[in-house]
Amino acid sequence: IATISSHHIPNKLSDALLKSEWKAAMCNEMDALEKNDTWDLVQLPKGKNMVGCRWVYAIKTNLDGSISRYKARLVAKGYSQAYGIDYGEKFSPVARMTSIRLFLSIATTKGWTLYQLDVSNAFLHGTLDEEVYMEQPPGFVAQGELGNLVCKLKKSIYGLKQSPRVWFGRLSNALIQFGLIRCQVEHSVFYKH
Repeated sequence: IATISSHHIPNKLSDALLKSEWKAAMCNEMDALEKNDTWDLVQLPKGKNMVGCRWVYAIKTNLDGSISRYKARLVAKGYSQAYGIDYGEKFSPVARMTSIRLFLSIATTKGWTLYQLDVSNAFLHGTLDEEVYMEQPPGFVAQGELGNLVCKLKKSIYGLKQSPRVWFGRLSNALIQFGLIRCQVEHSVFYKH
């Protein structure tokens, strides 16, 4: 804890730009967004809403408390989204704790091995159905021939209201293609005999 508390986590872009570690973390995030083909830079169409964005910073640590890496994440200001314009449905099922306890109990009783999967930048893998326009990331603004450009999002991004739903839709489609069956009682549980 002393190691973490001795490092300053910036609240503003101007503070982050003073340290090379945070600049590198922001560049890594931008590389991930670019590799994922998250958006196209376009002129904002008339009558369309633009969602803001900001950087959020965190320090990831190892088990011994030493710093593993500096993490910068670009987060959309989803609170400015308008229902019916920037998003429609936003519900995404979440596993109940009773279901998780049941699986752990069965696995322990049967002597099964459990595996955990962590998907890097999970929300960035969901493809958007709606037209969502977002301002360019602070510190990474490009100018177009006709003036300021905005990001027309093709993939979901952290902070959008529909991001959990879009990601769950992509994940559940992949699990069904692998031959798993969705439980009718617990929609976030998939199984295969």
